[in-house]
Amino acid sequence: MALIITDDCINCDVCEPECPNEAIYEGDEIYEIDPSKCTECVGHYDEPQCQLVCPVDCIPLDPDNQETQEELQTKYEKLTA
Repeated sequence: MALIITDDCINCDVCEPECPNEAIYEGDEIYEIDPSKCTECVGHYDEPQCQLVCPVDCIPLDPDNQETQEELQTKYEKLTA
């Protein structure tokens, strides 16, 4: 499953540089996550780094982009090939 940034985002800028896949970008009002690039840090880290650094806990799993660990691993391999 990719992650999503909710409207609770305070635009603190700490999540964007933590993303190893460059999936996080500044949207019109809040930061956003490109689900085609988000691997929940699979292949890079044991836990999603953006969730670890977010001070307002506004980065949950995206129910509209459900993926298995194997699918996330495959996506990681394609992104880093």
